[in-house]
Amino acid sequence: MRIGVPKEIKVHEYRVGMAPTSVREAAHHGHEVLVQTGAGAGIGVDDAEYESAGAEIVDSAAAVFEAADMLVKVKEPQAAERKMLKPGQILFTYLHLAPDPDQTTDLVASGAVCIAYETVTSAGGGLPLLAPMSEVAGRMSIQAGAHCLEREQGGIGILLGGVPGVPPASVVVIGGGVVGVNATEMAVGFGADVVVLDKSIDVLRGFARRFGNRVRTVFSTRQAVDAYATGADLVVGGVLVPGAAAPKIVTADMVKRMRTGTVIVDVSIDQGGCCDTSRPTTHADPTYVVDGVVHYCVANMPGAVPRTSTFALNNVTLPHVLAIADKGYRKALEDDVHLRGGLNVHKGAVTYEAVADELGYPYVESTEALAA
Repeated sequence: MRIGVPKEIKVHEYRVGMAPTSVREAAHHGHEVLVQTGAGAGIGVDDAEYESAGAEIVDSAAAVFEAADMLVKVKEPQAAERKMLKPGQILFTYLHLAPDPDQTTDLVASGAVCIAYETVTSAGGGLPLLAPMSEVAGRMSIQAGAHCLEREQGGIGILLGGVPGVPPASVVVIGGGVVGVNATEMAVGFGADVVVLDKSIDVLRGFARRFGNRVRTVFSTRQAVDAYATGADLVVGGVLVPGAAAPKIVTADMVKRMRTGTVIVDVSIDQGGCCDTSRPTTHADPTYVVDGVVHYCVANMPGAVPRTSTFALNNVTLPHVLAIADKGYRKALEDDVHLRGGLNVHKGAVTYEAVADELGYPYVESTEALAA
C-alpha cells in the first residue's frame, strides 16, 4: 500500500502523522511511504532522516494526496486538504466531527473512508489513540493555566503553588478521565489546592487512592459545579463523551459570577467545549476574556510540544496503520471491532452514531457499510 504523510497545515501545528521510526516499520512490511518535504521539521527531523528510514520525499501536499492509498495525519483535514481527497481513499487521523459540520459535509461528499483516532476503542473500554494526547493536554492545561493566572496575561496574579504564608491557587478539575488525572497530577505537583469533580463514584475512589488527602473529590452535580467553579482561581474542563459534542457543564451565568482574573482552560474544546462561553483558539492567539474571565481554548494543545506528542501518538497508531496497510481497510476493520469503532465516514455514509445524531445525518452501522 502507498501511505501518504502530508505536512500539517493547521495554525501552529508541528506534529507529524508518522515519525521515521514508523516509516521504517511500514517499509519493512513492504509498503511505500510518501512524505511531504519538511513534514518533520517541527519535531526536529529532516528529509534525509525520512529517506534513510525508507520514505520517498515529495514536494507538495497535492503530490501526497494524489498518490496515496492511505493518508496518515494528526489533525483533521483543513478545507484545502479536504478538496484533495479522492473516493475510496483512506484517511486515518483525528477528526472530531460532531462540532464540525463543514468538515463532515466535505468528508461525506469526498467518498473517502475516514477513520478517526479518537473513537478507536480498546478491550477495556478506553480510547487508546486519544489517551496519549489527553495525557499531554491534561499536563499542559496546568502549565497554560498557571501562565494565564499571571497579571500580565489578564489573570488574577496568583502563583499556582503559593509561598509560605500565602495560600496556593484553587484549581477545580471537571472530569476525572485521562485529562483530569494528568491535570491533577501536575496541579498537585505545583502545590495547588485541587478539587476534582466527576459523576462516577468509582472514578472518584480512584483519585482518592492515587492522591490521598492531597485532592478533594466531589460528586458532580449542577450545584457542586456551580459552587466550586465560581470560587476557583483555575478551572480545567476535561469532560468527554466519545465522538459526541461535549456537554456544557459550566454555564454562562457561572462565568459571570466568577472573580475577575479567574482562568478557564477548556481541554474539551476539540469536541465543542464544556463551557458555554468557550470557542476554539490557536497557539497564535490562545486566550480571550469573557466577563473578566480568561479563557484558554486551544484546540490542538499537544501541538505546542510536537516532538513528545508525535512519538507518543505514533506508539499507539502504528499497529493500526500496519494492520490497515497489510490487510486492506475492509479486512482490518472486519477483524478488529475496536479499530472498527474508529470508522466515522465510509464512502458517503456517516457510520458513527453520535456524529449522525449530532449533525442530523442518517446513521449507517459500520458493518452494514463495509458489507455494502
